[in-house]
Amino acid sequence: MPKPKTSPKKPGVTYGSGTADDPWLLKTPSLSSEYQAWRDETATPPALVVQVGSTKLSYDLRCIDDLAAMLKKNGDWVPLGNADEGKPTPDGSIEAWARSPQNPVKGYYGLRKGYRGRFANYVTPVLELLGKVELEHQPKNNRARSAR
Repeated sequence: MPKPKTSPKKPGVTYGSGTADDPWLLKTPSLSSEYQAWRDETATPPALVVQVGSTKLSYDLRCIDDLAAMLKKNGDWVPLGNADEGKPTPDGSIEAWARSPQNPVKGYYGLRKGYRGRFANYVTPVLELLGKVELEHQPKNNRARSAR
């Protein structure tokens, strides 16, 4: 397996090619936890898979382009609003958008019931790595916006 590259723009973040055999190695926005993520285009629907320790979450793969488009349309910083599934989310946050009946998938992007939350915590670093968003890295209350 090829050695992951270190990102010169994002200290402490390493990454692979985004496949199950060579996942992206990322940190949460607060930089407090590491996790792996990869695309699984063979899943139905195609998925962004996130592995946090022994826990595996998955989100509809279209979330990458849909979130990038939402942030571009918004034009300003949007709070992440991280929350587990079933917990309340702050109005106007990325987490609230990711479960809203008004988003492009008409509800949760998360594909595994009971593990559909924490979208903003795990998906935004993927978009940052792909150059689609700017992401804050404070201990809490982080925000994201479209890359300029």
